Formats: sequence, structure tokens, C-alpha cells
Amino acid sequence: MDPLWALRQVALRLERAGEPTYRVRAFRRAADVVEALPLGELERRVEAGTLTDLPGIGKSTAGVITDALAGREPSYLGKFREPDPVGGRVLRAALKGDCHTHSDWSDGGSPIREMAEAARDLGHSWVVLTDHSPRLTVANGLSADRLRRQLEVVAELNVELAPFTVLTGIEVDVLDDGALDQREDLLAQLDVVVASVHSKLRMPAPEMTARMVAAVSNPHVDVLGHCTGRLVTGKGRPESTFDAVEVFAACVENDTAVEVNSRPERRDPPGRLLRLAVDMGCTFAIDSDAHAPGQLDWVAYGCERAEECGVTPDRVINTLDAAALLSRGNIGD
Repeated sequence: MDPLWALRQVALRLERAGEPTYRVRAFRRAADVVEALPLGELERRVEAGTLTDLPGIGKSTAGVITDALAGREPSYLGKFREPDPVGGRVLRAALKGDCHTHSDWSDGGSPIREMAEAARDLGHSWVVLTDHSPRLTVANGLSADRLRRQLEVVAELNVELAPFTVLTGIEVDVLDDGALDQREDLLAQLDVVVASVHSKLRMPAPEMTARMVAAVSNPHVDVLGHCTGRLVTGKGRPESTFDAVEVFAACVENDTAVEVNSRPERRDPPGRLLRLAVDMGCTFAIDSDAHAPGQLDWVAYGCERAEECGVTPDRVINTLDAAALLSRGNIGD
């Protein structure tokens, strides 16, 4: 087993399991150290027992390297191997991209390139970069100037990564009155806009309904993100209350996809609302909402839930290739 692959695979699995960032970084740092070593030095150090003399190599990372070189599966790989979802395999195989991801430009933990390369390695042909908008200061949301700089970075990266494509986007905050937290002229330049409510989640249902309808009716919005805002792990957070029939009807009328958010702590929308959206004729985006490379494969969980609720591949926008996605409805307008 390639020790470099093993170290990076452990990092990905730690991320997917939601382990602390410092543990993930330890394995990525060790992988960088191993990659920089002269040919044959790694094997010599394993034989001499001097791996941990290298900066960035500790007991755990040395154990992974030693096991890999000996042809044994490192225990870390087995410990953090999660069972694949039983269902959703047809949907998962059909996905060509992910409409909701974050980088270290906002509250993600990895550079854009790492997120893009990880998405490519999963078999996707495109990924949308949707860092947060400015009002979400706790998530280092992008000002107009920072968003413009990010667009330049993405353009350069796409030249290097072609034919894989990083589509430009944003997870834009829905303000209290349903307006969007970014300049209209900039939203118009983006490939995909995900609109999400992050504040005043306990707003009374009539006001929340009007707020969400206004957002999904905005011609720049392509996807309604994690519509109830609920959290189902830890202390949890209850769902926002709103008239789902009215909101989903507005999504259908405006060709705005309802997101199936795959994060384990969100699982949003809940099953009853997802089934309602199916019955009402909504389209969907099955997204990871990944904040690290190892979380990109969380889309498998969303695919399982979507299949259980009757979502078929022809109603999922991220089963399209990039060109078809950009030519669809209001996307890319």
C-alpha cells in the first residue's frame, strides 16, 4: 500500500467522520513530509526506526506509514471506515457534480484546489464553490471585493484542472425581508446561487414563508439551501416553521431546486417535506455542503434519503454535465 495514499485516505475518512480538524491536519502534514522525502529514505527510516525524528511525523502517522509499507491495512483506515449507505446507489452513480461546497475563503478548512481535486477524484466532472456571503461574519463571508478576487482565482484554476470545472457560486444569506446578501451585479456573474436562511430561524411562520418565497423567486437564485435549518445531532435545533406548500410552489414556478442537504447533522429537508416537494413537482440538488475534502462524499447519504422519498435522477440538477446545468433555467443568468 502506498503510504502517501494511506495518510491522505485517513485524513479524508477522519473528515467524513467529523473528527477534529487538528487530527486531520496531522495526517495531511505527514503526507506532505513523506511526499518531499528523497527516493528510498522513507523505507530506510522505517527499517531504522527513525520515522518520528522527522518533523510532522508522530506515533500515529508513523504507524500508518509502517503498516502501509508492510502491506498491512493501517488500523486507522479500518477504524474510520463507515458503511456505505444501502440505498441511493442509482442516484449516487448519476451525480456529476455538487452544487454546495465551501473552501478556506469562508468557513471551509481547505483551499479551493484541494476541494476541486477531491471532487474530481470522487468521479465528479464539476463542483460549485459556494462560500458564504458577507453578513455571515462568523463564517468569514465574502465581501464584494473578496468575491471578485475569488472569481479570478477560479478562472486560473480551471485552466489548470481542465476538463474538470469549478463553477462559480455563493451560498447567499437570505435577509429578513427575503432580499439577498450580495450585490445584484455580482450575483448575476455567478454560475450557481444557493440561497439559505441562517438567522432568525424562529421567525413566525407567515413572515418566514414570505421571506423564503421572496428569495426563491429572485431570478438569481438557483437552489434553496437546507430549507428548515434544523440540526439533528448534539443539542440539535428545531425546524423553522413556514408554509411548505407555498414555498415549494414558488420553487416550481421559478425553477428553483430544493436542496437535499447531505450533512449528517442536517438531513434537511426532513422526510415528510422531501416527499411533499416530490409530490409538488420540485427539482432537487443533492449536495454535500462540504467544508472539507473528506465531506464531499456525504452526498451518498443525501442520495439514500432522496431515493427513499421518491426522488428520481431526472429531477436532480447535479446529474447534468456542466454545460447542460448552465443552460438550464435561470442557472448562469
